[in-house]
Amino acid sequence: MTSDTLSREEIRQRVDALGPWFHNLDLKGISTAPSHFLGDYPAAKWRRFSSVIPDNLDGKTVLDIGCNAGFYAMEMKRRGAERVLGLDTDEEYLAQARFAAEVNGLKIEFRKLSAYDVGQLQEKFDLVIFMGVLYHLRHPLLALDLIHEHVAGDLLLFQSMLRGDGRVDPLDRNYDFWTTDQFDRPGYPKLHFIENEYAGDRTNWWVPNRACVEAMLRSAGFVIAAHPEAEVYLCRRVTRPQAEGAVYPSQGAVR
Repeated sequence: MTSDTLSREEIRQRVDALGPWFHNLDLKGISTAPSHFLGDYPAAKWRRFSSVIPDNLDGKTVLDIGCNAGFYAMEMKRRGAERVLGLDTDEEYLAQARFAAEVNGLKIEFRKLSAYDVGQLQEKFDLVIFMGVLYHLRHPLLALDLIHEHVAGDLLLFQSMLRGDGRVDPLDRNYDFWTTDQFDRPGYPKLHFIENEYAGDRTNWWVPNRACVEAMLRSAGFVIAAHPEAEVYLCRRVTRPQAEGAVYPSQGAVR
């Protein structure tokens, strides 16, 4: 039986069997997570920043790291991306993503692979999506470094949960050993460590403030091209010497 011949009831039964879902997807009128605590997630969030991604991705390749049930991978395929590869470490999420793509008639590849193992792909992508993953990693900066080195060809669409003050203080390039006041400033880069769990999730390890996530992106070799939503950044890959000091994001879309 193919997706074209599945009835609404058969889709509903399959959705129930594959649940629970974190992505609320519309599969031919069947919602996968209609009672999501964040509302219509991630579609509602996507609408707030979708304009920074080119409407036409014809001929482009896209890698979605931590794809979950495949919402963003499917959106990129709908915009015409030639090749879309979704990665996740959770087999249940991958099963959801494969079923959702099949129901929607979208040709997308999904593989079980972690952010630390992207070097195995031996492939550069025009757009790398890295959303909702950083704070689940014990070694977040390492993951950004590996993405920069192995798979990012041009653009990085990035999102992280942020906590703490939203200011970004101007900082000197260097401070002497006895100068410590900067560490107490609200807008100094801070990465909050969670020893046990946060929001009932033991995989929440690190939560940056805004200044920290922007500094981490620059340190890994990405220049911020757009900041369309509080937690979302569109970045361009550069060599690390160029990234140093590139601290002023623009607000326009990248075409």
